[in-house]
Amino acid sequence: MNSMMAVIREQVSNFYLINRLSVYQVKSTNNNNYLGMVWEVLNPLFQMSIYWFVFGFGIRQGEPVDGIPFVLWMSAGLVVWFFFNPAVIQGSKSIYTRLSMVSKMNFPMSTIPSFVIMSVFYQHLILLGIYFAAVLMTGQGLSWHLIQLPYYMFALIILIFAISLITSTLSTIVRDVHKMLQSFIRMFLYLTPILWTIDSLPEFIQVGMKLNPLYYIVEGYRDALLGMGWVHQTLQYTLYYWVVVVLLLMIGSYLHMKFKSHFVDYI
Repeated sequence: MNSMMAVIREQVSNFYLINRLSVYQVKSTNNNNYLGMVWEVLNPLFQMSIYWFVFGFGIRQGEPVDGIPFVLWMSAGLVVWFFFNPAVIQGSKSIYTRLSMVSKMNFPMSTIPSFVIMSVFYQHLILLGIYFAAVLMTGQGLSWHLIQLPYYMFALIILIFAISLITSTLSTIVRDVHKMLQSFIRMFLYLTPILWTIDSLPEFIQVGMKLNPLYYIVEGYRDALLGMGWVHQTLQYTLYYWVVVVLLLMIGSYLHMKFKSHFVDYI
């Protein structure tokens, strides 16, 4: 618990630094591209089109989900995925790829995954803006459920940070962890009901799949963006989610504080 509180204090006290470094990260990543940050949006949109063609048009033949057009239902989940996937992957290698730089200065290393995650968050906000426009253009409209969105965004950021704190520490010690994570994340898209529904599965499998904390976020985004429900309707699941996230954060904080003084040995 002490380690977790120390890590949280570092994030709060260095919030301005995290914001500045995240902006620099975005600019440096897209510096050599003619279209700049536009590619950060075009790539997800291309992938969404392919997923819709295969799963929506091909497999489901345009059948809606609970009265919601499949393309909107699917895209609400993919908006989450296109933040979670790159943020976790980049967060896992964030420390060891910058060790030679930060080892020469007094730098709070727990903030490194934070600014990397925030740099991907800007792309997430742009995708959300495009999604809002699409919802309005289709006549679906937005509802008061949208006020839940900031909560789910915060919950998603904390989940990604907790995972990144664990994987960035382990990846610094054993580089193979990052490679293993990449392989697992590829499967994670299909293990999370983002592109398909779980209604036809046996009850015990549905319960097992809901143990995945990302499922809570995906369904929460759909509730907020498409007016499908309220957070208070799933209080038990909400409690489960935060128990898992806090546990991950405690583990990540403990590992980070235990090994951070030895990171320089792994350059």
